[in-house]
Amino acid sequence: MAYYDEYHKYGDEPIGIEPGGKAATYRDLENLSREMGESIGGRTLVFAFCKNTIGSMLGYLSFLENRVVPLLLDAHINRELADELIRTYRPAYLYVPKEQETEWEGEAVLERYGYILLRTKHPKEIPLYEGLALLLTTSGSTGSPKLVRQSYENIQSNAQSIAEYLKLDASERPITTLPMNYTYGLSIINSHVWKGAAVLLTTKTLFEKEFWEFFQEEQATSFGGVPYTYEMLKKLRFFRMDLPSLRTMTQAGGKLAPNLHREFAEYAAREGKQFVVMYGQTEATARMAYLPPERSLEKYGSMGIAIPGGSFTLIDVDGQPIDKPDVVGELVYEGPNVTLGYALSQEDLSKGDERGGRLVTGDMARMDEDGYFYIVGRKKRFLKIYGNRVNLDEAQRMVKEAYQDWDCACTGVDDHMDVYITSPRAEDREAVAAFLSEKTRLNQKAFTVYSISQIPKNEAGKTLYKELRP
Repeated sequence: MAYYDEYHKYGDEPIGIEPGGKAATYRDLENLSREMGESIGGRTLVFAFCKNTIGSMLGYLSFLENRVVPLLLDAHINRELADELIRTYRPAYLYVPKEQETEWEGEAVLERYGYILLRTKHPKEIPLYEGLALLLTTSGSTGSPKLVRQSYENIQSNAQSIAEYLKLDASERPITTLPMNYTYGLSIINSHVWKGAAVLLTTKTLFEKEFWEFFQEEQATSFGGVPYTYEMLKKLRFFRMDLPSLRTMTQAGGKLAPNLHREFAEYAAREGKQFVVMYGQTEATARMAYLPPERSLEKYGSMGIAIPGGSFTLIDVDGQPIDKPDVVGELVYEGPNVTLGYALSQEDLSKGDERGGRLVTGDMARMDEDGYFYIVGRKKRFLKIYGNRVNLDEAQRMVKEAYQDWDCACTGVDDHMDVYITSPRAEDREAVAAFLSEKTRLNQKAFTVYSISQIPKNEAGKTLYKELRP
């Protein structure tokens, strides 16, 4: 059974629109799916090098329709990393932007919408688990051989759930702000296509005037962003923009600073729009929780409640359930969108479901008396300093709230925290060290503050802690 049976009923309605009026319909997707099936001729593995374009999106959906398993990668991924992944997984096909055709080895078998399908030298017939639909890189590791294995049920259940709690319909016109090879960006495509909406596809960023011209021209109704997106929007004076078509803003990809959460919730309430904070991981396909927009101000700082079809529990250090409010424990999620497991080699693609619908998230959280959850930090993002447990994410949040003119990131080892700020001034470094000492009540010697030009982030705006250097 085809995954996107639903789209057949949308016919000549637009599915994707690019700047300049270039568009494709749901019928165009059907036609490409048929051509793709004839060209590939069976279930196999393909590497898709993604951009936010019609060709990239329709190719991905066509692979799902034909039960061809794609690994989605950034079209601009480092070549050495891409070559390593190709050596590890030996895909039978590469799906690349036309302008990159000469950069890759392979025989051209299909060209449509600015993309070209290349047949590689690797065997087409490989063992693939029957439920395996899609491969994505783990967050922040686009060159790592470690991939997340997602099933057809994972994708469909999560798309349906997101469409349900966001109340999506065919009138929506989301504009891309995140890469489609990133689980959050992809979930926006999946959930909207499921309801017959038109996705506004652009490679421009929020920092470029062309993005906002396209937004206005095509009357975008929603966008999504990670915390960094909203930090930048505030600096871009977003609250002063006139965006009458905008209905909904969504946020995931990390915890948003509570003060910023409150500001965007206030803006949404004032302007008659919705601000929806969400929580998810690639290992759960995309979304696990959402904060109903009508409670966004009341519960600012919260990630909300489980999505339709899912449930949460908190466990203590012994793995026992925590049933009292305001007690911190590790967050565990159960639902049909929990993915099959990881892959480290082509042989792992034949493995079945290793998780059984249960995901221990690695996030520490607490639940309030109303059943709303609040992320405290990552389980591994804690230090023991002079016998005191210190949360790196909380330290980082405090600095960013106190000093909003520059960015900050915290790392370290037990008994010492390294703090990186984007201010070059020595007095700011001293002020931050003193500030953290006061807040944590720890000796100032426990903190070393470094000035760097910018905090390294991946294409989705997440901090790359391993790349931080003084």
